[in-house]
Amino acid sequence: MPSRLAKTPLKKGSYYFSGNEAAAEGALAAGCRFYAGYPITPSSELMERMAYRLPRLGGVFIQMEDEIASISSVIGASWAGAKAMTATAGPGFSLMQETIGYAAFTETPCVIVDVQRAGPCTGQATRVGSGDIMQAKWGSHGDYQVIALSPWSCQEMYDLTLRAFNLSERFRVPTIVLAEEAIGHLRETITVPDKVELWDRKKRPGAAPFGTDEEDGVPPMPAFGEGERLAVTGSTHDAFGFRKTDDPHAHALLVERINGKVLRNRGLIVETESYFTEDADLAVLAYGFTARTSLYVVKSLRREGLRIGLLRLKTLWPFPEEEVKSLCQAVRKVFVPEMNLGQVAGEVRKYCSCEVLSLGQTNGEVIRPERIEEALRRIY
Repeated sequence: MPSRLAKTPLKKGSYYFSGNEAAAEGALAAGCRFYAGYPITPSSELMERMAYRLPRLGGVFIQMEDEIASISSVIGASWAGAKAMTATAGPGFSLMQETIGYAAFTETPCVIVDVQRAGPCTGQATRVGSGDIMQAKWGSHGDYQVIALSPWSCQEMYDLTLRAFNLSERFRVPTIVLAEEAIGHLRETITVPDKVELWDRKKRPGAAPFGTDEEDGVPPMPAFGEGERLAVTGSTHDAFGFRKTDDPHAHALLVERINGKVLRNRGLIVETESYFTEDADLAVLAYGFTARTSLYVVKSLRREGLRIGLLRLKTLWPFPEEEVKSLCQAVRKVFVPEMNLGQVAGEVRKYCSCEVLSLGQTNGEVIRPERIEEALRRIY
């Protein structure tokens, strides 16, 4: 299934956008023409942008009664052939979890932008947090995979939302943009290209929509109305969608394939960035907005001669375990600052033989440079 080049809806050039506005434009550039959502701080500006822009591009915008209806509508639109998305924040993301599991099991391409805020529960609606990392992966029950990306700038809100659609369509999997309030409400200049690379779901008339022998593990996906006999069910099913709830072989085959199609393609999905890790004996591992602060501090301390590096995770799920293993083999210690109580630090410890030190913060504020600097000086 080759990719294709497509012209972007916005004229090529520079734009001064908030992160939420940039994510909306990235979705439109990816070909998103359906949005269903419910307003919730701090993601509402994304919804407002889509409400304004979609009708002008021949798309459909619907405000639903709640987040459960929103993700359900997105799944329905996807099976009607549209590239579809929603956006939310922590409480709404919680409500979506059962249906995200349904999307994973039915292999429905869809994109969810979660602009994280301080939780749990209603928490601090207007304040920042990064507490949804584990929920994104384990929020629904059973064994399944999602893809989750972590932007650190308004430019990446555009780029990674576009990439989320490409990954979702290519691998038929729910894909989540795990943004944060600090990025959603930040304003920066972004660059919009004239054309972007797009991936579309496979089409093969008559082929099984829920099973394949192809190496990538991704079956073709017809849409309702294209003449296929489609049965889409959240129960265990065979390659043609027929329920097989008493068949242990059918269940194992399906669960192993929907996991394998993501895990075997880690090399095409996972993205990280390394800074000054070649000679580092202490490494910072960070993601999202905290990675910006971390890079600033790392550069400052290196000017003093401290051999500190940074590994930034642009992909959080599937977890970049090989990149993390490689980093941990090269340094004495790994320091993980994050706006939660150590969700990614715990994951890093699974793959590290060196000491992993966590700096968690849950006060609804971004982690200031001086706090990271103080911790790094003490550790070094």
